[in-house]
Amino acid sequence: MPVDHRRLRVNGVELNAELLGDPSDPAVLLIHGAGHCLLNWTDGFVERLAAGGRYVVRYDSRDAGRSTTYPVGAPPYGLRDLADDAAALIGALGPDPAHVVGMSQGAAVGQLLAIHHPDRVATLTLASATPGGPGHDQADLPPVSDRLASFFAQEQDEVDWSDRDAAVHALVEGERPFAAASRPFDEDGVRRLAVRVVDHADSIAAQSTNPYLLDAGPPWRHRLGGITAATLVLHGTEDPLFPVEHARALAAEIPGARFTALERTGHEVFPREQWDTVVPAILAHTAPPREGPIPTAR
Repeated sequence: MPVDHRRLRVNGVELNAELLGDPSDPAVLLIHGAGHCLLNWTDGFVERLAAGGRYVVRYDSRDAGRSTTYPVGAPPYGLRDLADDAAALIGALGPDPAHVVGMSQGAAVGQLLAIHHPDRVATLTLASATPGGPGHDQADLPPVSDRLASFFAQEQDEVDWSDRDAAVHALVEGERPFAAASRPFDEDGVRRLAVRVVDHADSIAAQSTNPYLLDAGPPWRHRLGGITAATLVLHGTEDPLFPVEHARALAAEIPGARFTALERTGHEVFPREQWDTVVPAILAHTAPPREGPIPTAR
């Protein structure tokens, strides 16, 4: 299936995007998480969505991949800017709203997009998310797992991001503590992807640093009840960063939202063994409304 590569100037920045599928099909915009790029939405997953009749758009956000980058340690933008970028990107692709799928920080961006640009969002799918933004106080929800807290407490070695092998190693080890503990960590697969991610990045140092320094802005959990887009919440039962209670709370905050638990899944882009659950769920959630009355049984 041919890929349409585009570099789009929107909202004052340049965003690198890849589009797959028939442009006449419903558009699905994939928003990746912090430290990731468009390649973290893996080729096979994107191809499955496109084969299901969706026009799939994956893109590098600011400081990721081949989009606009900034000096390491000094990102002059916040999460709200990323939401405005996504809204402008949807507008540049056509007049119709897009079905938005966001993971982790991308799910926070998706929430802001649905709150501030509801006309751009046909439906919303939020994965590995918390209600509101990362860094906002969620006193009623459980903290990170003990395993992940121990990882955060360790002194981390400084990474020479100019050293390709060191950068690849850092990306692999950065994913390890977020994966589900109940299944073996796919080190070879993660390493193969990490090599592609490093080679794809204009500045892997900026990609691996700046997204974690962003200002989340004022809390918005209290505004989730105003989201009008039909919402699907997907969440791993072994997420060590946002335990599954975060997802249940998120679904409860958004009117009519549906929640699907993903077994043997951590805080990670959908593992292959979950595609048979996730892809049909997204396709059903983003399906065009049926035309005419639904036939009744005789």
